[in-house]
Amino acid sequence: MPPPRQYGAPRPRRHARGYCGRGSRGSSLRRIRPPGAAGYSARMGTARPGPPAGLLDWAVAGCVAAVLLITGLSGRYGGGAWPAPAGYALLAAGGLALGLRRGHPVGVLAGTALCTAGYQAAGFDVPAVAFLFAVYFAVRAGHRRAAVAASAALLAGLPLVALATGTHQAGDALAHSRRVLELAWLIAAGAAGEALRQAERRAAEAERTREETARRRAHEERLRIARELHDSLTHQISIIKVQAEVAVHTARKRGERPPPALPVILQAAREASRELRATLQALRDDATGPPRGLADLSELVERARDMGLPATLAVDGPQQEVPAAVGRTVYRIVQEALTNAARHARATGVTVRVECRPEAVTVRVDDDGVARPGADPVPGVGLLGMRERVTALGGRLRAGPREQGGFTVEAELPVERLP
Repeated sequence: MPPPRQYGAPRPRRHARGYCGRGSRGSSLRRIRPPGAAGYSARMGTARPGPPAGLLDWAVAGCVAAVLLITGLSGRYGGGAWPAPAGYALLAAGGLALGLRRGHPVGVLAGTALCTAGYQAAGFDVPAVAFLFAVYFAVRAGHRRAAVAASAALLAGLPLVALATGTHQAGDALAHSRRVLELAWLIAAGAAGEALRQAERRAAEAERTREETARRRAHEERLRIARELHDSLTHQISIIKVQAEVAVHTARKRGERPPPALPVILQAAREASRELRATLQALRDDATGPPRGLADLSELVERARDMGLPATLAVDGPQQEVPAAVGRTVYRIVQEALTNAARHARATGVTVRVECRPEAVTVRVDDDGVARPGADPVPGVGLLGMRERVTALGGRLRAGPREQGGFTVEAELPVERLP
């Protein structure tokens, strides 16, 4: 039994923040870890940064160059066709060339092969360690054909170099080339590079799948919330509209003039119901309908013409390389801009221009409506929705009156290339 607490003594804390309640007798409090706490510091940018990739590349290159030089100094110098300093320079150059492997894997492959043949011609019997690293890096970067061609050329060229320089006899030239470049080590280097390349590709595909799943779930959640808001708000707005219509009808039946606020309430209720239906329909189209994109812009413009709004469309650049998410966002921007031009701007003409570049897609919609320069645009639901879509893709949106009158909506969406 615990001793009684004295008067005035502080009360012991039984429940600490972030801990669970009492457990069994003799058990200590257990820490409750929030979901995703393991990667919290990494996501928030507080994880300890590692060394730059380029620094690691040059460190590896320096180590390989040191190993080659030490092997050359400790080995037997055969007195080849070239002087010894040239051989030492080629040994160092072959190792240091690996520092450029991230940006120029094929060039490094060719350079290490030439350095290997060069210091063999100088009479240095040193294994082709740098070339094996170059083969590994080239295959990992996806240049398998170049690695196979360079390996075959070096395997065939080493005996010829030994014969041409006179460092080995005809019978020893082939055995010497096998010592310098073991076929088993060459195959192992290529297989290791290919295995890591496949692992990185599968990891990238898994990451993309996770992002697509998370995006789909978020969209489904937004659609569910939109349905609930639509059902509840439409019911309330319908009641307001019916009550206002009854009040107007009653006033007119009595021969009285309806209050000025009642027609405003009726118009606002109709507009709110129409906006809710349009928003929910757009979400349903994204969820259940076929994905909209740049190919559907002509149909969208044609539908605007049928509504009595003269509109023109111009699309420049290749459309096939535009990602689906970017194309869908461009479609929604043009759709909302045309709707606003027809409903609010009282425009007599609209121009839609889309430019597809390798790094970004630019869309611009100009109308000649009633907007005047210097007037601040009203941040309605449509503009907010466009801005959210553009921001989600890392783009920029500009919407405002033009200097010559009318309104402009312009967005620039970056195009991310998959590796």
